Amino acid sequence: MAASVLGPIVALAWFALQGGTEHWAHLFQFVLPTAFLNTVLLLAGTGVLVTCLGVGSAWLVTAFDFPSRQTAAWALLLPLAVPTYIVAFAYLDILHPIGPVQTLIRDVLGYTSPRQFRLPDLRSLPGAIFLLGFVLYPYVYLSTRVMFVTQSASLLEAARVLGESSRSTFYRVALPMARPAIAIGVSLALLETLNDIGASEFLGVQTLTVSVYTTWVTRNDLAGAAQIALAMLAIVAVIIIAERHGRRRQRFAGTQRSRVVRPTRLKGMRGLIACALAWFPVIIGFIAPAIYLLDASIKHLRTTGSVSDQLIRSAWNTVSIALIATVVTLLCGLTVAWVARSARSGSAHNLMRACARVASSGYAIPGTVLAIGLMTPIMLIDRLGSTIWQAFGYADPGLILMGTGTALVCAYVIRFLAISIGSIEAGLARIPPSMEQAARLLGETPAGTLRRIHLPLLRPALGAAALLVFVDTMKELPATLLLRPVNFETLATWLYAEAARGTYEEGAVAALGIVLAGLLPVVLLARTQFKLNH
Repeated sequence: MAASVLGPIVALAWFALQGGTEHWAHLFQFVLPTAFLNTVLLLAGTGVLVTCLGVGSAWLVTAFDFPSRQTAAWALLLPLAVPTYIVAFAYLDILHPIGPVQTLIRDVLGYTSPRQFRLPDLRSLPGAIFLLGFVLYPYVYLSTRVMFVTQSASLLEAARVLGESSRSTFYRVALPMARPAIAIGVSLALLETLNDIGASEFLGVQTLTVSVYTTWVTRNDLAGAAQIALAMLAIVAVIIIAERHGRRRQRFAGTQRSRVVRPTRLKGMRGLIACALAWFPVIIGFIAPAIYLLDASIKHLRTTGSVSDQLIRSAWNTVSIALIATVVTLLCGLTVAWVARSARSGSAHNLMRACARVASSGYAIPGTVLAIGLMTPIMLIDRLGSTIWQAFGYADPGLILMGTGTALVCAYVIRFLAISIGSIEAGLARIPPSMEQAARLLGETPAGTLRRIHLPLLRPALGAAALLVFVDTMKELPATLLLRPVNFETLATWLYAEAARGTYEEGAVAALGIVLAGLLPVVLLARTQFKLNH
């Protein structure tokens, strides 16, 4: 399984070497300067925005008590349910010059034409930074909020006793202790930003991810696309190194009896301002696009009276392939986690742990990069199978893997295996080794111990992993666009096609279905955090 993650990277390098220097000359002159600059600026702007929103909202709901604080604490996670390309899809219509927002503003100001008053165009780099920041900040909020909640109140009180103001206490005590968590959250948000293709293309921002897609699909230049993908992998490596550097000196000390931070009660106008600040990211990142999608879907259903057959087939394709990918991902994750746990000492333990870390690294590979890297191994397997099939006197079966969606499942498994491994490893860590040792002493085999001891105790972890993998598979757009079989549409690709054609009404139904499915793991995560923090 570790080799299956490394294979696409090796194939990607091989593809890139086939292009020759003339490809690099063309890329350096016409493609890479603009795409690389836009990508770096997009990552930098999104990183700053998600840090400000995530850290600020986490401290606000931890250190202060205001109206609706407990509701806002879990509602701040809701933007995780909305993929970035759906938010861009929704706001392109919401903030259109003749859309509801600008029309209302002109009516209030007394203007009658978009020529008299018009907001800045959302199809720009600042617009992409704004939308991606308000969708991806929960990654920072989640990790930072847990860190703030678990900090000892005595440390903050000691700073206040020594004469520090509340603002200085935050910057000099609370924030430095939360720095590793912030680094992890920001790195995850940046990886999601780098993986994005739909929002960037909808908003007219030429990033490296968009360049990979257009170079491969539009220009039919696979070698050039692989070379751009290698540049993306270099950025991924920088992000991962920066994240590890941010927590290289992470050390914690404390006891279970340490008092948690008691929030300061805010009353009157200060309480209302805090309430507005807490709910503002939720409104921008979830409530406004969700209301738009619901309204557009209702209007479409009223107009047409039914959902098109193609959309129903897309929904069925989405659910079926997501279920297959979820089952395979769970089985692979269980295998990796179980083998890594079984090898308890010596060189075998180190080897298994190293393989487990490599197998978990697929999430850091953007979908477009992964899709290009998978082409060679899968095509080789298809050709080998075809040769063997014909050697027995049968007709050429064609593309067995690429033509049946198997390649798509492979991409999903590699990309989301980290979720399965992480959840199952966390579940196994809660099972004391003495339980399996007792089962072995009573004559149970290793397989029987797994079946009768571990699997029943792992049900919550397996359920959470299955839910997260299923929804992430439904939302995945870049890999699906590049590896799907001919005439195979999912809700994500259907929405992408509808938005490209400008037919927002039909796409809104597909987008609403993805958002509703995404609410399931977010609600589960919010309930877990609610129990932890309250």
